[in-house]
Amino acid sequence: MAAAIAKTSGGFLEPNPHQDGYPDLLLMDEKGKPAWDALVDRMNEKDPFSPFIGGGIEVKATCGSVPTPKKCRDMEIQRPFIGDTRIECMVSYDWKAHHRETNNLVGVLWDFIDQRPRVASLFYSCKLNDDDWGKIVKPKEGGGRTTSVSVMSSPGIQKMYSGWLCVLKSGGYAEFLNKKNRDFKIPIRPLGT
Repeated sequence: MAAAIAKTSGGFLEPNPHQDGYPDLLLMDEKGKPAWDALVDRMNEKDPFSPFIGGGIEVKATCGSVPTPKKCRDMEIQRPFIGDTRIECMVSYDWKAHHRETNNLVGVLWDFIDQRPRVASLFYSCKLNDDDWGKIVKPKEGGGRTTSVSVMSSPGIQKMYSGWLCVLKSGGYAEFLNKKNRDFKIPIRPLGT
C-alpha cells in the first residue's frame, strides 16, 4: 500500500529505504528533499531514516478481528478462511505499531472481496499521540520471530474513524464502522442509489 501511495504522489513521497525506518513514506518538501539528497550514500543505514528529519506518513493495514474458532462454533457460523469475506463476522479493528510515537497515519482496513484482498476503507489522522497506543508488548524469550508491538487504543481508533477518507459503498463496511464507533460520521448510502 505504501509503495502505491508513493508511486501516485508525483515524487512528493519516497518510500523509506530502510525496512525498519520511520515513517514509511518520507516527505520530499523543502526540508525533506535536501535531507534525502544529503543521505544518498547512507541509504543502507537505519539511523538517518528512523526517524527521518523531514517527517512523512506512516501506513498501517488491518483486516480486522473475527471471533475465535470456538466462538464461531458456539455462534454456529463458519469462521472465514483465507480468501473469504470477513465483514459479516468482523468484531473489531485496530492498527499495530512497533512504537508509540506513530502519527500522521494512513490506516487501511482491507477485506477479501471476490477472494481477492481489496481496500475497504481508508483513514488518516495527524492527531495521534503516545496515549493513543497501548503499552509496548515485548516478545517472550525464545518466542520465535515475533517483535515488539503496541496496539492502538480506543481513543486512537476514534481519531482515525473521525478522519475517514473513503469507505466502500456496499458490503456493510460503513455500517460496521459506524456501529463499532457508536457514531454516524460515515454516511450510509440510501437504498436505491
